[in-house]
Amino acid sequence: MHLFIYAILISFAISYLLGPLVIPMLQKLKFGQMVRDDGPQSHLSKAGTPTMGGILILLALVITCVILFNGPIEYILLSVLVTLGYGLVGFLDDFIKVVKKRSMGLRAYQKIIGQLGLAIVIAVFAYNDPNIGSGLIVPFTGTELDLGVWFIPFTVFVVLAVVNGVNLTDGLDGLATSVTIANTVTFGFIYIIFIVAANDSGQTLLASNLSNMLVFIGALTGACMGFLRFNTYPAKVFMGDTGALAIGGALSVIAIMLRVTLFIPIMGIMFVLSNVSVMLQVGSYKLRRKRIFKMAPLHHHYELKGTPETKIVTLYTLITIIACLIALLGI
Repeated sequence: MHLFIYAILISFAISYLLGPLVIPMLQKLKFGQMVRDDGPQSHLSKAGTPTMGGILILLALVITCVILFNGPIEYILLSVLVTLGYGLVGFLDDFIKVVKKRSMGLRAYQKIIGQLGLAIVIAVFAYNDPNIGSGLIVPFTGTELDLGVWFIPFTVFVVLAVVNGVNLTDGLDGLATSVTIANTVTFGFIYIIFIVAANDSGQTLLASNLSNMLVFIGALTGACMGFLRFNTYPAKVFMGDTGALAIGGALSVIAIMLRVTLFIPIMGIMFVLSNVSVMLQVGSYKLRRKRIFKMAPLHHHYELKGTPETKIVTLYTLITIIACLIALLGI
């Protein structure tokens, strides 16, 4: 528990203190947000707000992990590298948007290749690790589901779903950041439970690896908390795909390392709804030439119905907290 708290506090301090340095730098480099004409009209005023703020989150995360990690390095190293890998894909996407002035960023196939490659790395590592393997903990049952070799494609699907779910949810000031913090704090409690169990059963190596993962989770939590200081409405900086894809990758690997990926649909219910609302919207328009929502993802639908941006963020966060509490009951 102490390690988790230290990681949160250190990462928060780094993120909070680096903000006044990084944000003006992004402004000086003219890394301003491009707002699409087909989005909510209220967002046009956000054009030019610095983006790529995910760099701030990544800096705080990596520095904190370097400071606090101790013992076996493989779990935390893979987690950091995967997070940076997704952050790089997002950075390239953001860079093309703001420098090349191409609102769609990377081509769809380029994003897929990058995301898919990293997802396969995570899945194969987990499948071959003796402490992870092909089993998944089933919520509320106290049992495990062994997927065998199907664990790899299933895990790849989960990673891609989470990464894109976070990216789609990142559409309002403070939204993705607030929902992420609720998820990471919950993951922290889950890891503490499993660390205690591993120590009690004499699995000291596993307990050490999980303790380092707890540092990673705390670092991500603190980094997002510090970033939220500058990302709440009206946002002074956006995380961009740099931050959203990195956070999605981080949340995925956190769940995979503990074999709790089946808990993601509960804890990440708002990420799931973002994905589902987009799929329903696109599917309905292609099949019927009719839209289900005023705009997808779902938060834009409520925004266009007149719900204030800050109220949507609050409701998303409260629903996520309740869902996370339910998930804790399922351990």
